[in-house]
Amino acid sequence: MKDKENKRLKRSQRDYNMAFKLAVISRVEKGEMTYKQAQSTYGIQGRSTVLVWLRKFGNLDWSKPNLLFMSKSKETPAQTIKRLEKELSDEQLKNKILNTMIDISDSQYGTQIRKKFSPKPSSASGKKEE
Repeated sequence: MKDKENKRLKRSQRDYNMAFKLAVISRVEKGEMTYKQAQSTYGIQGRSTVLVWLRKFGNLDWSKPNLLFMSKSKETPAQTIKRLEKELSDEQLKNKILNTMIDISDSQYGTQIRKKFSPKPSSASGKKEE
């Protein structure tokens, strides 16, 4: 007799009232359980019943596919190489443009944007004497 009390009874479709559906949806959307756990816990027979309830009565937007759950297609090594070569050429062009701008600024306006590196560290940057 105890086994029957501990085990949930399977229900038929007409047994699910709106309050029950909303309670199950609420627990699934809060992350307390998955829809499969809800099916086994509450004895819901249909495999997609809880999913249908989630789409009909849930708060989440099911009209657009969730990109997080879609598997990302992997790049082939050739595609990766091609993409990285393109990124490298873009960065090299950007570097060339910036260097040209610095050269023009230095020659036309007399600025000294490039840092002059000295072979020896200055005495001010050395350790303090005690």
